[in-house]
Amino acid sequence: MKSSKAILGAGILASMLMMSSSVLAQTVGFSQIGSESGWRAAETTLTQQQAKERGIDLKFADAQQKQENQIKALKSFIAQGVDAILLAPVVATGWDSVLEEAKEAEIPVILLDRMVDSSDDLYLTAVGSDLVHEGSVAGKWLVDELAGKDCNVVELQGTTGSSPAIDRKKGFEEAIAGHANIKLIRSQTGDFTRTKGKEVMESFLKAEDGGKNICALYAHNDDMAVGAIQAIKEAGLKPGEDILVVSIDAVPDIFQAMAAGEANATVELTPNMAGPAFDALAAYMKDGTMPPKFIQTESKLYTQADDPQAVYEQKKDLGY
Repeated sequence: MKSSKAILGAGILASMLMMSSSVLAQTVGFSQIGSESGWRAAETTLTQQQAKERGIDLKFADAQQKQENQIKALKSFIAQGVDAILLAPVVATGWDSVLEEAKEAEIPVILLDRMVDSSDDLYLTAVGSDLVHEGSVAGKWLVDELAGKDCNVVELQGTTGSSPAIDRKKGFEEAIAGHANIKLIRSQTGDFTRTKGKEVMESFLKAEDGGKNICALYAHNDDMAVGAIQAIKEAGLKPGEDILVVSIDAVPDIFQAMAAGEANATVELTPNMAGPAFDALAAYMKDGTMPPKFIQTESKLYTQADDPQAVYEQKKDLGY
């Protein structure tokens, strides 16, 4: 027969375990932009995996690249009384009202991989890369690769108004500024999709003497670059040789293109934004620890010298 002290001790332990469980086992709403790219699909998969590993009930909403769908999802999460919200915002503006609602409901919001043009007291933290730096790394690679050779560049921008499109363009332009040999001659949105990237690249090629007047392509993500590579090949040119290709994200398909000599460089954006986000959320919910307003992830430049086929093998099963 157990002593009253042992029973009391067991009761305290059970109570502590329940308290710990209540801190860790949150219900979290996740408003994802959509599945416009392989990188986006990997982010979704890894977020779901991270939630499952941590015992989090993740309520997932696919916005199909429409802000109005994201706002509806956030309002639904708030009405359901979730413990927190993860938001990958499709565009940077227009969030103040719904973020105010979340704040009033005392539901912390964490931004994933993109920023918003709202007061930073409306969200707990943002997890992402330095998007301007990514563009700068791509631009610096091109400057170094050309070594003073004259080059007309075409640019495939991401979704108009999105923070990656704005910042990756800014970083690239800053990197090539002061290099008179490099001229950005055409720039248009490809909406981060492979299909649109191919379509816009086709228009660039037609406008520039079948592509003979184009030296390099800079794409704000790999999926647009892969679409553009197909367009370049169909135009009778050799991507990676006749037209240099540099892009951002480092998804598996771009490494296959690099291994085939059809792409030249990519800047990595890790799809695991959820790990740092959930770590910050757990600390905040446990004892109110406030995370920094921006948690920066690592970026890396890959070129054809980095054994792209081996990198592809490492990445291919990550959910891309």
